Amino acid sequence: MKKIGIVGGVSWASTVDYYSEICRRSEEWHLAVNPNGVSSTPEMSIESLDHSKAVSLLGVNEEDASWLQFDEYHRAALRRLEASGADFGLIASNTPHHRLASIVKGIGIPVISIFEVLARESVRLKANQVLILGTALTMRSHKLREEFMKRGIEAASPQDEAARETTIDLIEALQLGRFEGTAERLGGIAKVVIDKQFRSQPLVCLACTELPLAFPAHKTQAVFECDGVQYLNSTAAHINAAFDFASQRTR
Repeated sequence: MKKIGIVGGVSWASTVDYYSEICRRSEEWHLAVNPNGVSSTPEMSIESLDHSKAVSLLGVNEEDASWLQFDEYHRAALRRLEASGADFGLIASNTPHHRLASIVKGIGIPVISIFEVLARESVRLKANQVLILGTALTMRSHKLREEFMKRGIEAASPQDEAARETTIDLIEALQLGRFEGTAERLGGIAKVVIDKQFRSQPLVCLACTELPLAFPAHKTQAVFECDGVQYLNSTAAHINAAFDFASQRTR
């Protein structure tokens, strides 16, 4: 299998899921091929960044100059992964993918875009509409919406400011390990926004790698349903794409 390089730490809890699930998937895959063999996992390097520092370096919307330090912080981590012998890279967070085109400049290994993965998975699910829930930056990211638009999918984040703020507050609670009641709160946000903004039932995209932590029973599933809402789990979908690439499989 190809060696995997992961830029993690933003946040560390979801980075743990990337590592553990890739290892679990690999063991299952190898033992299915050779039940009497020794379980195998891919080689991996992880560059764990400081979440607080990454947040402090966030730029201002489309003012490229304001993003120079943010981009370089992530680019330097990818360079270290490349130097470690990684065959490809992942950034285990949705927010930096808003700047992915800039971040990967000069990087000699492929980096799997979580935005592209989410859009392709939505096509596979035959979704016509998508509700985007995530960090403030991701919810307003035209880069993410463009990936859906390229494939004929209408994507939107909550127009209601209260719904956006509640989503951000919920992400902060998950980052601090406060999980109680988060699934119900997230479902409530989704249903209110769906009623106000959508003409039919959309696919709800959890475009933040912390949000799936609200659903521990479903965190390894790229797509799941809970209380009548269908969710697309960005963490699991990204992990699936990484595993397939590492094992040279195609979806």
